[in-house]
Amino acid sequence: MAGLKGQWIMVEQKEPGPGARSSHAIAVVGEKGYVFGGEFTPRVPVDDKMHVFDLKEKTWSVPSVKGDVPPPRVGVTMTALGDVIYIFGGRDVENTELNELYSFDTSANVWTLLSSGEIGPPHRSYHSATVDGNRVYVFGGCGVKGRLADLWAFDTVTGEWIKCPDPRNDCLPRGGPGLSASGGKIWVVYGFSGKELDDVHCFDPLTEKWSLIEDSGEKPSPRSVFCITSIGKYIIVYGGEIDPSDLGHLGAGQFSDELFSLDTETCVWKKMEVASDSDVLPGPRGWCAFSGGKLDDNKGVLVYGGNSPTNDRLGDIFFLNPSL
Repeated sequence: MAGLKGQWIMVEQKEPGPGARSSHAIAVVGEKGYVFGGEFTPRVPVDDKMHVFDLKEKTWSVPSVKGDVPPPRVGVTMTALGDVIYIFGGRDVENTELNELYSFDTSANVWTLLSSGEIGPPHRSYHSATVDGNRVYVFGGCGVKGRLADLWAFDTVTGEWIKCPDPRNDCLPRGGPGLSASGGKIWVVYGFSGKELDDVHCFDPLTEKWSLIEDSGEKPSPRSVFCITSIGKYIIVYGGEIDPSDLGHLGAGQFSDELFSLDTETCVWKKMEVASDSDVLPGPRGWCAFSGGKLDDNKGVLVYGGNSPTNDRLGDIFFLNPSL
C-alpha cells in the first residue's frame, strides 16, 4: 500500500532572525510564521518578542505590539485560527508552570489576555494544542504536581473553556505528546510518562467518547517532543526524542530524524520516503517549533529550530512538502 512521500526544503533566511532556540512555538498565518518563546540555555526563557518570518520574502521582523504582552516562557503552545493566534501555558523565568491563555491578532498586532488563574485548564508546560472548527484544544503536559492527561477546549466564539471527559485509564499522563485534529476527532499521539510511549488515543467531540487506537503498520518507535501536523486524513510525525537524557531537560537525549504518516481512516502507519532531490535534510532533533502552513502554494509542515543530539540549539528553518 502506497503512503505519503516527503520532500525537505531548507528555507533561506536573508537576514539574522531570533536565532537558535528550543521549547518555542510557531504558527503560520497566511504567508508569515509567528514565533514566540523558547530557550537557548536550558530553562532560561529567551525573550517576550513576537518574531515574524515572511515566507515569501524570507525576512524577519519584530512588529510593534500593543496590549497584554505575555512574559517570556518556554514549553508554550501556539495555534492559529484565521488571523488570530492562541498562546497557552508554558514555564516562566522562575521555572513556574503557567496557565494564561492569550490571543494575538495578527492584523492589528494586539495581545489580549483571555483567561488565567482559576479559569480554564490547570497550569502546565510542554503540553500540546490543536485547532478543530472554532475550538482550541489543549492536552496533557507537565503540571504543578506532575504530568497530566486532561483535555480542554476553548470555544473561540463564546470565549469559554470546556472540560472534556477524562480519557481512559490506559491513557497515561504525559509530557511532550502529539495532538492533532483529523476527521472531526482529536488524536493524542505518543509522549513521555517516565518512559517514551507509543500509544495513540482518539477523542470524538460529538459522542464525547475516548478510544484506544489499534494501530498497525510501520509504527514509529516510542517518542515525545516531536513535530506533528494533520494534512487531510493523514497525521504526519517528524523527529522527536526517542531516548531521554540522564540529565533530563538539561541534557540532550537521542533524537530521531524519521518521518511517518498515520492514515486516520485505516489506523495504519507508514514510514515516509524522503524524495531523492532533498539534498539538505533537517537531521535528528526534538523540542522544535512546528506548524502546518503553505510555502509557494504547497501545503506542508514548517519546522524551526529545536534541540540537537549535541545539546546545541538550532536556528534553521525547513519545510516538508508531502505528496502521494
